[in-house]
Amino acid sequence: DPELLRSPPDWLQERLAARGYDLDPDKLRDFDQDRRKLQAEVEAIRAERNQLAKETGAALKQGGSADKLKKKNTDLGKQLKAAEAKLDEIQQAWRERISEIPNLPAEGVPLGRDEADNEVVRMVGEPPAFDFEARDHVALASPGGGMDFTTAARLAGSRFVLLSGPVAALHRALAQFMLDLHVREHDYLEINTPLLLGADALFGTGQLPKFAEDQFSTREDPPTYLIPTAEVPLTNLAGGQILEADALPMRLVCHSVCFRREAGSYGKDTHGMLRQHQFEKVELVQIVKPAESEAALENMLGNAETVLQKLELPYRVVLLCSGDMGFSAQKTFDLEVWLPGQQAYREISSVSNCGDFQARRMQARWRDPDASRPQFVHTLNGSGVAVGRALIAVLENHQTAEGDIRIPKALRPYLQGRDRLSPGPA
Repeated sequence: DPELLRSPPDWLQERLAARGYDLDPDKLRDFDQDRRKLQAEVEAIRAERNQLAKETGAALKQGGSADKLKKKNTDLGKQLKAAEAKLDEIQQAWRERISEIPNLPAEGVPLGRDEADNEVVRMVGEPPAFDFEARDHVALASPGGGMDFTTAARLAGSRFVLLSGPVAALHRALAQFMLDLHVREHDYLEINTPLLLGADALFGTGQLPKFAEDQFSTREDPPTYLIPTAEVPLTNLAGGQILEADALPMRLVCHSVCFRREAGSYGKDTHGMLRQHQFEKVELVQIVKPAESEAALENMLGNAETVLQKLELPYRVVLLCSGDMGFSAQKTFDLEVWLPGQQAYREISSVSNCGDFQARRMQARWRDPDASRPQFVHTLNGSGVAVGRALIAVLENHQTAEGDIRIPKALRPYLQGRDRLSPGPA
């Protein structure tokens, strides 16, 4: 809300500092004063021109000369054009400045710098106790099997993978299972979106301008961007709209390919499929009335947890601290699945309430019958869940001493009823 920035209270600076953002209120105040001064100047010139137009009309009606008035009007026109250009310039600079400020952490979010300050909310399920040495997904599937990093690197470069045979089938089954679960049991509307979007869409959800280096884009002018997540097109369905009250909540789900350069994660999670430039997700988005957003966050978290429970995977729920949340989020829960190959919990879903932050950026509003004008909606998003990481988790948690993979009951209908598959060499 730009009104917060015009006289920022101490708590605003403190909460932004907890997100790693140093707000300089004096600079913002000077900026806003310059903008308001120019705005007043433009309005004054417009008023003077309007008055001049009336005087010119009166002079012409009386048969007099209006040459001096016309010359003055021309001069005022030049002044107005110059003042409007300055105002446009400062308005654009103001928009750019405030667009770099992250969302404010909600009440109850732990204040901290990084993942070390996150809070584990609950643990669900027990890590499997194998009577053999557990292997990771690469050891299980890549030696002559269905997970080929070498060929993918030859075709596309690093951080890509080629899936084949039973592993590719398992990956497809996971995506189909998640879609069916969210549509049939969780009441989401399935959407199939474009994979290329304009810059306005990525600005609306907060990927631009701050994370431009993480995006894949075309060379067109202006460029289009490969989606980093289906959150972007799904949330932007409300962009520029005024929704009727009975159109809310919107509950949307999409299975899509996602693309990220991961420019800020050099050298991190490079082993296997954990962090790829191209990956697939089943994304959940809810667009709701503000009073319902906290309940919607808990609902969406439960929807994502159900996926892991039906896949018989041990996991934990983590409340992120202020310094570890995404740019647009005001409150985020991560679901971290246990990976025996790493002997660690790793993120498989991130579920966030963005409040009205994205709605303001994309002008997404609704007609509140109790308000005199349209109000901003609240937007939420979450993975339900990341398909590639679910594949890793199923492979590692359901491995057997023989190197086969036990198929969870929920997936068997999608794999011709099979209860096991072999991901390794035929």
